[in-house]
Amino acid sequence: MARVFNFSAGPSMLPESVLREAAEEMLDYRGTGMSVMEMSHRSKAFDTIIKEAEQDLRDIMEIPDNYKVLFLQGGASQQFAAIPMNLMKNGVADYIITGQWAKKAYEEAKKYGKVNAVASSADKTFSYIPDCSDLPIDEDADYVYICHNNTIYGTTYHKLPNTKGKILVADMSSDILSQPVNVSDYGMIYFGVQKNVGPAGVVVAIIREDLIRDDVMPFTPTMLKYKTQADADSLYNTPPCYGIYICGKVFKWVKEMGGLAAMKEHNEKKAAILYNFLDSSKMFKGTVVKEDRSLMNVPFVTGDEELDAKFVKAATEAGFVNLKGHRTVGGMRASIYNAMPIEGVEKLVEFMKDFEEKNS
Repeated sequence: MARVFNFSAGPSMLPESVLREAAEEMLDYRGTGMSVMEMSHRSKAFDTIIKEAEQDLRDIMEIPDNYKVLFLQGGASQQFAAIPMNLMKNGVADYIITGQWAKKAYEEAKKYGKVNAVASSADKTFSYIPDCSDLPIDEDADYVYICHNNTIYGTTYHKLPNTKGKILVADMSSDILSQPVNVSDYGMIYFGVQKNVGPAGVVVAIIREDLIRDDVMPFTPTMLKYKTQADADSLYNTPPCYGIYICGKVFKWVKEMGGLAAMKEHNEKKAAILYNFLDSSKMFKGTVVKEDRSLMNVPFVTGDEELDAKFVKAATEAGFVNLKGHRTVGGMRASIYNAMPIEGVEKLVEFMKDFEEKNS
């Protein structure tokens, strides 16, 4: 069977060259006579894999020396608890609620201290990013938390909130490596890798060193202390070795593609093809205000649930899979992460034009 165009929100498509290379190395990784899946995390071969992965990520993102890079487990959702446990010194944090994942992080953080929702776009089903130029930031806030790109709702921050000098913590699970990022604008960036980087099971945290401390909440589990992980170079226990190995290959692929400036250009081109069609279509409509549109996740609807379902079924049969939208938005969603080729978006738009002609 031919490869499909996979528009899944995650786990999502990986670069084909990465998959082929991994397939070639599956039974014998570089003369070791074994797969990376079978390899000790204390071995010399794996030590090289994890160190190279970290260095390549540092190179791509230009991560300053005073930031640690940690390869963790537990999904991005586990960080919803780890962040307040590690970073709440005054027991206060401010959260901006722009979607389901920011809301879940906010609800979890409330177990550990005083948590303020300083802005929200819940009033319009998270279809926009609230004005964050003058937020009621708490004087005692240890950090301000955002979800940088909202996978479900297709919104993104094109301008960072004014945190009034407080540390900014960002979940970048669905737009990491899609464009250049000034790491020093953040105290911490973290991301589950299963959208733009690798297979599910790995979380990467990029944390400023002064935020990695021993004086965390006394009940913080050893495994959830950033200091535990940082002191052990992400090898306190067996890490998700194979996942890290694939991430490392994707980092090399991003470098080969020309780095983050090239990725941004590639992603802007792809997104423009789809958004331009949605803006001119009589049948399909985007759900997000134009100025807050994501380059990664594009939700759209026909306004008719039966027609939406018919479209999703026809698209799947034509090789455009995982286009069904999230239940809170309805309709469709095309996730067009780094590994989605321009051809995939062009062919989807051709298919949508054809569907519109036949069904209007």
